[in-house]
Amino acid sequence: MTVAPVDGRPLPGPSLRDVLPVWWRIGLLSFGGPAAQIALIHREVVEARGWLSERRFLDALSFCMLLPGPEAMQLATYAGWRMHGVRGGLVAGGLFVLPGAVVIAVLAGLYARLGDLPLVQALFLGVKAAVLVIVVEALLRVARRALAGPEAWVLAGAAFAALLVFAVPYPLVVAAAALWGWLRLRDGRAEEPDSAPAPASTASTLRTVAVWGALWLVPLSLLHVAAPAVLAEVGRFFSVLAVVTFGGAYAVLAYMTQEAVAGQGWLTTGEMMDALGLAETTPGPLILVTQFVGFLAAERAAPAGLGLAWGLAGAAVTLWVTFVPCFLFVFAGAPWIERLSARPGLRAALAGVSAAVVGVIANLSVWFGLHVLFATVASWEAGPVRLALPEVTSFDWRSAAIATGAAVLLLGLGRGIPLTLALCSAAGVLLAAV
Repeated sequence: MTVAPVDGRPLPGPSLRDVLPVWWRIGLLSFGGPAAQIALIHREVVEARGWLSERRFLDALSFCMLLPGPEAMQLATYAGWRMHGVRGGLVAGGLFVLPGAVVIAVLAGLYARLGDLPLVQALFLGVKAAVLVIVVEALLRVARRALAGPEAWVLAGAAFAALLVFAVPYPLVVAAAALWGWLRLRDGRAEEPDSAPAPASTASTLRTVAVWGALWLVPLSLLHVAAPAVLAEVGRFFSVLAVVTFGGAYAVLAYMTQEAVAGQGWLTTGEMMDALGLAETTPGPLILVTQFVGFLAAERAAPAGLGLAWGLAGAAVTLWVTFVPCFLFVFAGAPWIERLSARPGLRAALAGVSAAVVGVIANLSVWFGLHVLFATVASWEAGPVRLALPEVTSFDWRSAAIATGAAVLLLGLGRGIPLTLALCSAAGVLLAAV
C-alpha cells in the first residue's frame, strides 16, 4: 500500500512507532555500499511492505541520484518523508547513519591511540592493499553503468586527465561535466509521469530551504566565532564537500585526500586509506569516512589531555555539516520529485556527471596504487602539468602480493568486502614479519 499522497502529507497507515524497527533494521544491515543499501531499502519498503510503489521508488531513486551526497541515505529519508512527513524523514535518514557513525567514532578513537603500534600497522598493511582493489572494483562497476556511448567515454577520459595531469579541482570537474551533459546529451523531451503531480508550493519550499539552511549555516558561523580554529576549518571544508559529493565517496575521496593531506596536513595518504578500509567494514553510507578525518584532524590539534573530547567534537561537526544538507535537499525537493525526475536536462546533467565520475575514480585508483605499491612518490611539475612519479626502488612487494590476492577474492571469486579485508589484514600481519 502507498501511505502518503503526492504532496507528502501522511495518510492512515503504520504509525511512526510501528515503522521504527524497520528503519533500525535497515540502518544496522546497511553494509556493502550504495548498490547493496538501495537493494535493501527496496526489499524492505517496496517488496515486503508496499510502503512505496515500484514507480515511486524509481522516481525517488532518480531524484536522489541528482543530488550531492549519499543517495541511499537520501532515499531512506525520502521514504520516511512520504510516510510521516519531516519527522519520518528525520527518523529514517538518521537511523540509516547512526549505527555506522557510532562505530566509526569508536574506531577513530582506537586508531588515534593505537595506530602507531606495530601490530596495528601490520594489519593496515593488508587493509591498504585491499582498499586499492576495492576502488578498482568500484571503478569497473560504475563504468559499466555510466559509459553508454562514445561521448561518455570521452568525458570520462577528459575528467581523468584533468585530475591526474593538470590537477584541476574536483568541484570544477563536476560542474563542467554537468554543463556538458546539459548541453550535449539532452534530447529536449520530458517524460510524462504515471499521474499528474500535485502542485508543490513555492512558498513552502522556500521556508524549508530557509529553516534547513539556517540549521546548516548558523552553527557553522558560530564555530568561526566561538570554537577552536580546527573545528571551524573542519566545518567549512566538509560543508563545501557536502555540495560536490556527486558520484559517492569514491569520487570525492581523491579531492578530500588532496585537501586534507596536502592542504591541511590533518593526516597522511596512508591514514586516508586506513579510514576508507574501516568505513568499508561498518554499516551506513561510505561517506562516513569524512567523520574519521574530522575526528583525527581535531584530535591532533587538541591541547594535552583533551584529544578525545576534541576528536569527538570534530566528528560531530563533520556529521552535522555532511548530513544536514542531505535533509535540506530531500525535504526541499521531495514535493517536486515527479516534475524534477521528468526533466530531460537534469537527467542529461546527471549522465554527464556519472561519466566524469568514472574518470574521477580512475584517478583515485592511480593515486592509491602509487601510494600503496611504492614507499616514495615524488611530484613533477612543468607548467600546468603536475604528475606523481614513484621511486621504482621503493616498490613494496608485500603490498603487491596482498593486492593480487584481494583481486582474486573480489574480482575473480566474487567474495565480499568484509571477508576480503579480514583475509588481507591477516596476510599483512604475516608478511610484516618478513
